[in-house]
Amino acid sequence: MSALEIMDPKMDSGIVSKYYSVDEAIENGAAPLPISLDKTRDVQCTIDIMDHILACEATWHRGHSLAQTVFSCIYLLRPDRTSSHALLHSYCRVIRATCKTVVSVVSDTRTHEEEDLFTMAYGLALSGDGDEKCLTLLNAVEETISRQLRACKAQTSKKRVLEDIEPLQPNLDLEEGYCKALLCRLRFRKHFFHVLMCMKRSQGRGLELARKHIASCMSELESVHKSGEFLRSSSSGTCEDGIEDRTTASGREPIGFDPSLNSRLSAPTPPRAIKLLSWEKALEYFVKLLHDLEVICSYSLDPSLEGVLRFVVQFQKSQPDLIARAHLQLLLVQDGKLYGRDPIFTVITKAATLPEATKNHDIQKNEYIAQLGQLVINLLKILCTNAAWQRRKLGKILQDWRVIYVQLELEFRKQFGEVASHSNDEHLCVKIFQHILIWVEEQTYWIASRFLILGFELELFSPNEYCMVYWYIYGVLVKLAEKAHLRMTLSSGTAKRKGKKKKDSLKDVAIESRIPPSIMFLQCHICLAEGLTLMLAALRNELNVLQSPFLYNTEHERFIQHFELLQKACIPDQVSYTSFKESTTYASFPTLVMYNYFKDAQRLAKEIKSSFHNDPDRLAELRRLEQVAEHNCVALNVICRIAKAFESLRCKNCNIDVSSISFLKN
Repeated sequence: MSALEIMDPKMDSGIVSKYYSVDEAIENGAAPLPISLDKTRDVQCTIDIMDHILACEATWHRGHSLAQTVFSCIYLLRPDRTSSHALLHSYCRVIRATCKTVVSVVSDTRTHEEEDLFTMAYGLALSGDGDEKCLTLLNAVEETISRQLRACKAQTSKKRVLEDIEPLQPNLDLEEGYCKALLCRLRFRKHFFHVLMCMKRSQGRGLELARKHIASCMSELESVHKSGEFLRSSSSGTCEDGIEDRTTASGREPIGFDPSLNSRLSAPTPPRAIKLLSWEKALEYFVKLLHDLEVICSYSLDPSLEGVLRFVVQFQKSQPDLIARAHLQLLLVQDGKLYGRDPIFTVITKAATLPEATKNHDIQKNEYIAQLGQLVINLLKILCTNAAWQRRKLGKILQDWRVIYVQLELEFRKQFGEVASHSNDEHLCVKIFQHILIWVEEQTYWIASRFLILGFELELFSPNEYCMVYWYIYGVLVKLAEKAHLRMTLSSGTAKRKGKKKKDSLKDVAIESRIPPSIMFLQCHICLAEGLTLMLAALRNELNVLQSPFLYNTEHERFIQHFELLQKACIPDQVSYTSFKESTTYASFPTLVMYNYFKDAQRLAKEIKSSFHNDPDRLAELRRLEQVAEHNCVALNVICRIAKAFESLRCKNCNIDVSSISFLKN
């Protein structure tokens, strides 16, 4: 989930340390300046330091401590020492500024609970005098190396230009390659720092500029990767064995690093050496990170909460790392507003399909409405965390949403009683309360469905538990469809007060042309969930498939274990293990063939495709749903035919698409 084991280097530190202090390391020549009197060697070592820091930074982003990774570089711990080495000095300055910016974003968004080590500085000074001028220094060095590159490309008639500009190193045959290798690394650092600063701007104002810098970063990373071949070929004494695990492009060990150095400087820094990502893996990490950041920057800042939730869920499918998730939350929630511009009450009224005029109503000052707004903010923050942390938190806030619904309902009855006895202004308050109450219920069931789906993504369910999980998802989706449909009909003024349940009316939702496409989309999921539930139940009842015994607890205890948080919040109402057994005990293949829910799902998916022609994500989802339905239709037919011919099928494995639930995502 997010647990750390004993002997994990993040927690169980060990005591081995080569040096007692930074000063001792420097005195013993661990970080010499100049790095080498041989200028060619000096350039090679500088590039190695840059590459190793990149590997350290990627490893830090993956959850290891800053002290063991980036700040294992002695040159970073004493930045003033590098002032005589302009190239290394500018690079170290921008690294420190980048680390400070990243820590600030992750700390502000509090997405780091699952990686607590990430923001711990262990007493190390992230800020230094002159770090704010890092880009100025970097630009100056970049310009110098650019002139050197232009000079070494000059034609024979212009050799005097080369004589006027001192080269990086004396071997002119290697000059161009080293200049290019340095430039792409410096430019990547510059553009990456710009990306982070642009994405911190309020209300998404810097997203467009950030996209341009991301494109430049991707281009420079490609150049960095291409430079690896040149650096390996020009490097003497490089060991080819295990080159894929090396942290530098050249394959050499870098100068100026000691991962155990900080162990004696600032307890409780873990001094045990950790396994860093290789240079190749670090490049892959940053490419993935930049792609995720580009997705965020390309987001249209949809003002509707439904659109926001869909975007976040879709974004999480790519399994973004901590940095990308932190920037997503920073974009979504700023100063208690959506994108830092839309008040949460306005977002709620829009989500509850209330008229535009209600967004400034004084009812937003109500205590429980304010609490509801905070719940919405918390939900957005939770959805930006990793899957394990997200599921734990979603399970806990379900009861909060249930409680706020009860409080709003009691407040509604306390203030207004019967609707007919109030003035027009009070009648507007009644309308707002009614819409919000229905929306709160709908949102509660959406959270419950997300909670259940994450269980599949985290592989928390065993195959012999799938039947009960599908059954529970079916119940949640039915209630979600009911509440969403009720909200839509109420907003159009066609809702009627009826005492009967709406579950039966939703059974034939597909044949009602007035049903919105979004409800039919949900109905497609419902058909698949119900079909999978009954097919798995029939396999268990008739063929003893997926009926392996529970060694340590009963099926009832497993039911309670998986759905306890939902049961405490009464989601859905009157659902229990007894009702699950009653629903599935008599499931059989003849009945399942007669009411083929998979064919219904296929038909629904085809009918509503045209309604989502401008929504590529929904169209892709519909195509996946069609495939799942088609595969299970085939599986059902095959099982039924074989079951009739061979009674001994219970001893054989059936190839059934039981993982299809992974596609049932809103």
